[in-house]
Amino acid sequence: MSLAAETRRAVDRRPFLRTALRAGVVNYTAAARFLAVDGETDAIATALRRYADELPAYETESRAVRVRMERGIGPLETDADGADVDGEPAAPLVSVGGVAVGPCGGDRTAIVATGDVDAAALADVLARLSADGLAATAAGVADGTMVVTVDRLEGADALRAVEDALERVDSDTT
Repeated sequence: MSLAAETRRAVDRRPFLRTALRAGVVNYTAAARFLAVDGETDAIATALRRYADELPAYETESRAVRVRMERGIGPLETDADGADVDGEPAAPLVSVGGVAVGPCGGDRTAIVATGDVDAAALADVLARLSADGLAATAAGVADGTMVVTVDRLEGADALRAVEDALERVDSDTT
């Protein structure tokens, strides 16, 4: 494999670096030292410059969404038929691997966005929450609805972070 191909492969394994290359905010020499690629630092930096020139420019788009906050969220206790413990149909906001999360008087807050949301929007939202020091406890997106749950006391901060992230979603996620 050529040095250029190995460098591209190393970058593609680190999405944050690929995004930074697209945005034009990379110190190529520092990035070359960071990557675990065998070769001269200057040659790797040159390969990074060339790769950056081939990547699409980093651009963002605002998503048309409605964002709301719902408190009292937690794991739902359901039976094998999906009914809650009172025999009523459970109304989960998100369900992953058989664990349903929804309104139950729990200690979490859900941020629910409806509209132009997809996996790319969810990825940007999760990255923004992480950058703000907010930990998502559950997350999912389907059919124009995205749900992210956080600890109850982080709800207001998470709402602002989600709204802000959805104003600047990466328009090219390839």
